[in-house]
Amino acid sequence: MYDKVSANLNFVEREKETEKFWQENDIFEKSIDNRKKGETYTFYDGPPTANGKPHIGHVLTRVIKDMIPRYRTMKGYMVPRKAGWDTHGLPVELEVEKMLGLDGKEQIEQYGLKPFIEHCKESVWKYKGMWEDFSSTVGFWADMEHPYVTYDNDFIESEWWALKKIWDKGLLYKGFKIVPYCPRCGTPLSSHEVAQGYKDVKERSAIARFKVKGEDAYILAWTTTPWTLPSNVALCVNPNEQYVKVKAADGYVYYMAVALLDTVLGRLAEEGQAAYEILETYSGRDLEYKEYEPLFECAAKVAEKQRKKAFYVLCDTYVTLTDGTGVVHIAPAFGEDDARVGRRYDLPFVQLVDEKGDMTEETPFAGLFVKDADPKVLQWLDERKLLYDAPKFEHSYPHCWRCDTPLIYYARESWFIKMTDVKEDLIRNNNTINWIPESIGKGRFGDWLENIQDWGISRNRYWGTPLNIWECECGHQHSIGSIEELRNMSPDCPDDIELHRPFIDEVTITCPVCGKQMHRVPEVIDCWFDSGSMPFAQHHYPFENEELFHQQFPAQFISEAVDQTRGWFYSLLAVSTLIFNKAPYENVIVLGHVQDENGQKMSKSKGNAVDPFDALETYGADAIRWYFYVNSAPWLPNRFHGKAVQEGQRKFMGTLWNTYAFFVLYANIDNFDATKYSLDYGKLSVMDKWLLSKMNSMVKDVDNNLENYKIPEAARTLQEFVDDMSNWYVRRSRERFWAKGMPQDKINAYMTLYTALVTVSKAAAPMIPFMTEEIYRNLVCSIDKNAPESVHLCDFPAVCEEQIDKALEENMEHVLKVVVMGRACRNTANIKNRQPIGRMFVKAPFTLSSYYREIVEDELNVKEVSFTEDVREFTTYTFKPQMRTVGPKYGKLLGQIKQRLSELDGSAAMDELNAKGELAMTVDGTAVSLTAEDLLIDTAQKEGYVTEGDKETAVVLDTNLTPELVEEGFVREIISKVQTMRKEAGFEVTDHINLYQDDSDKIAEILKKYTDTIKNEVLAEKIFIGKITGYEKDWNINGENVMLGVEKATV
Repeated sequence: MYDKVSANLNFVEREKETEKFWQENDIFEKSIDNRKKGETYTFYDGPPTANGKPHIGHVLTRVIKDMIPRYRTMKGYMVPRKAGWDTHGLPVELEVEKMLGLDGKEQIEQYGLKPFIEHCKESVWKYKGMWEDFSSTVGFWADMEHPYVTYDNDFIESEWWALKKIWDKGLLYKGFKIVPYCPRCGTPLSSHEVAQGYKDVKERSAIARFKVKGEDAYILAWTTTPWTLPSNVALCVNPNEQYVKVKAADGYVYYMAVALLDTVLGRLAEEGQAAYEILETYSGRDLEYKEYEPLFECAAKVAEKQRKKAFYVLCDTYVTLTDGTGVVHIAPAFGEDDARVGRRYDLPFVQLVDEKGDMTEETPFAGLFVKDADPKVLQWLDERKLLYDAPKFEHSYPHCWRCDTPLIYYARESWFIKMTDVKEDLIRNNNTINWIPESIGKGRFGDWLENIQDWGISRNRYWGTPLNIWECECGHQHSIGSIEELRNMSPDCPDDIELHRPFIDEVTITCPVCGKQMHRVPEVIDCWFDSGSMPFAQHHYPFENEELFHQQFPAQFISEAVDQTRGWFYSLLAVSTLIFNKAPYENVIVLGHVQDENGQKMSKSKGNAVDPFDALETYGADAIRWYFYVNSAPWLPNRFHGKAVQEGQRKFMGTLWNTYAFFVLYANIDNFDATKYSLDYGKLSVMDKWLLSKMNSMVKDVDNNLENYKIPEAARTLQEFVDDMSNWYVRRSRERFWAKGMPQDKINAYMTLYTALVTVSKAAAPMIPFMTEEIYRNLVCSIDKNAPESVHLCDFPAVCEEQIDKALEENMEHVLKVVVMGRACRNTANIKNRQPIGRMFVKAPFTLSSYYREIVEDELNVKEVSFTEDVREFTTYTFKPQMRTVGPKYGKLLGQIKQRLSELDGSAAMDELNAKGELAMTVDGTAVSLTAEDLLIDTAQKEGYVTEGDKETAVVLDTNLTPELVEEGFVREIISKVQTMRKEAGFEVTDHINLYQDDSDKIAEILKKYTDTIKNEVLAEKIFIGKITGYEKDWNINGENVMLGVEKATV
């Protein structure tokens, strides 16, 4: 029949067996093939880089990205999932540099580009096996056998086609711009790359003194980048703001903004002496063209060579008065605003920093990296009395997202895509996407698009998709869009051309204008363009697979972490808008980052990073998957800690597993084969119908939630159903499974529970694929050879609307509510559930029929449950004045009012309050009226009764115990202790026993009086008083010390 179910709740080894079954039987492949006639539901997998190890955050992304496609497959869709590898870019180069002991571009070129590129190609597969094992272990299904690889010629050729289309639209241009630049990597970065690398840093800023020409006065200007001061050529003020000339307490005369005087000069004030005296007032425009002496001679020499006017005050409204002095220094080589204003005023271009980020020989700081030069610049200024102050300044500063080097804004020639020209298209296309949560699409991502900048697409590096622009010395430029076009235009293109540097650099094309040979530009492109091109490049579109591409574009679903809003989410939308002018994905779940248990970012240096392989080996994939689904909304930060994972496993998976084990245990005892019976709804008990109603409601809710990407809601619905099934249905139905023979009621119980278990295994299969596979195969495949061999080849459960009975569900909810309150009463009275209670009273806005009342009586071990309109005979009320309302009204009478309230008949006063809405009394000749808002009302219980309730419902337990009730409590305790001993002794549930007792006359008396009851409950053949044998144990039963013994009996 069914395989015996282990009680061990460590699922790791069982998951490995399931993983093996999937692989050996090609279950993933079959799940795709079986749905080929279904509608396509496309999922794009954001490509990871295989030269880095997976971390715990990748478990979250993998399990979300796996679950939705599994669900859609079970709903009948054909869900292609092509895995991919992101293989280009700086991270690969940096890894190879480290491996080869190289440092920087100069050493790479000395080593040789060809062997370096070969190492890059090998390096990208360093952790490929680890990624594949990780994906398999976590249950992530994707086509790993035929992945797309961004370094493949076919992939690059598709990108070239796209770039040529962009070029033909006039959107790809070469420009001299201020770009975010990584001096370590020697290449500019795009704005979305910059957005990923900000760090909060504390640095020294500089307030420098610039000597005014022809005056004994100085202009105070502030900068957060002292290293740019040697390249200073101008100062800038806001033309619309007020400025002053002041005599400061330090003896200097300064020009600066009036609004910042106290902030900057306030520290100079001393007792009896003001910090400054205002001499003259100006508008910013009044100061325009005021000249000053160069701060550094090196800048003056460069300016002189260029024969351009410099070292004077300019005006622009970008200058703010939020901090600094209201005057900023201008170095057009190192800032976008500086460059813009510099062009307007035709300033000289002074760039005294080289491409390595080092100060040039012309400066006093030659060879120093810019950030290392900062303190030296401050020292140099201070020694010459040109430094007013160097305040510490905390701000967010961009760092290279790959190598962690501080970026500099640096003027250089780069290639750009004119994203500003398609801004409105980007915004319109974004508005068609279902962002989960919506706030990301409208906020973080939407705001980013509103302020979009041109995409700096080129990189001055080696390992990447080469930029497909060829230039001629005659000035003509041409974009190549395919290998065929390259061969047709080139006299020297090899048949087996490798589209990477340095091989492609050697291929020339004939200039159609002058006939000379054109050479490719040296740049490669931003690797984000690679991943953004994957919707078409993975299929080598448009060169082949045209129908397949259109079938799978756009994607119905993607998901990655929140940092991809300015990474992959953006590059996908950008490329798709440029080429197809439509959104490349319809639904996107944005994931929060995984943090440690204290909400801190995980890092190796902090020692709080969790190894995903260790976690999977400890808890198993399903437990971690379940934790991520049920813990919180996926877009919120997820705190990962083992105890929480284990708690989630216990509450849901453990409960489901134990219910499944219960079924298998008794079904095997009875040789119950579900294929031999049918579920006859008309013959079912109320409890069976309730479970089927809850089951269908659960399926409906889970289906609806997953349809709308509401993952925690779906998980919690499953959890609630499993709890109801185990802790209510099975609890209430146990004795039906123990009945002798196979009466109809027992068949109904088996079939109802079987149906529920199989249904929940299918409904939960997308979330916990391993455990549900094991349950399904044991319950279904073991008895039905025609059933699908895997739960993942099944359809998602269909809802039977006829079996949903909301009135029945509501009645049972009322029962559960009363039971919960009754249990709370028992806890308050400190009376165990095995001790019978005589009476319980319920006041509620609902009533229960005798059937449901009997369930409450049985569950709470109460002889009689009565509904009443009034529970006041068991309770009373006490009243106190609410000080904040009564005090202002009655002042001095407050003490007397308090006294009068304490003397009231509580129940009578409550009646008056309910009837009239007030308590009226005369206090010291004053009429006093107190409403409910004026009163603090406490409920007090009368002796012998315990009350529990809420605003609508009250339950009162009569805790007075008769001698008969006490004896019955002893019987139940004895039965419980013997059942525990049976289990501890290793007896099977069907084993009969002999029971022995010694040491307590009271217990002996109970055993004699209730012999038949106890025998039936514990399967005892005989009960022996006054002797002990077999498995022995001492107990204290309701204050009586007793020794009990059990042994197997021969039947």
